[in-house]
Amino acid sequence: MKINGEVTTGLGKAAYFLSQEFYTKEFKKNCGFIPFPGTLNVIVPESCLDEINEVKSNCENIIKPDEGFGAVKYIKAVINDKIEGAIVFPAKTTHEENYLEFIAEDKLRDKLDLEDGDIVTLEF
Repeated sequence: MKINGEVTTGLGKAAYFLSQEFYTKEFKKNCGFIPFPGTLNVIVPESCLDEINEVKSNCENIIKPDEGFGAVKYIKAVINDKIEGAIVFPAKTTHEENYLEFIAEDKLRDKLDLEDGDIVTLEF
């Protein structure tokens, strides 16, 4: 699946969660990288939600957390045909359904020179 979406500012909570050792160890083991402590938030068209929800529902890649934290489903993905990473689906989230959170080894706003409103392509 390949979709375009708009970069937007998140809530700033992912940095804390992505710096937890049990998450970083699992992403390193399963995706091949330790994620930058933060996600790139992308708003996708509502017309894509059925397909995205199907992918999310069928996703078997799950990081089971330490006590007090939520599980995270993830699927490997590529942004702008350049950078490999993953789309994460946290069990505990306050984002709307049409927000996707992309993780990678690098700070993507800097690496890809992105600002709010820029359009990116996600492939997964």
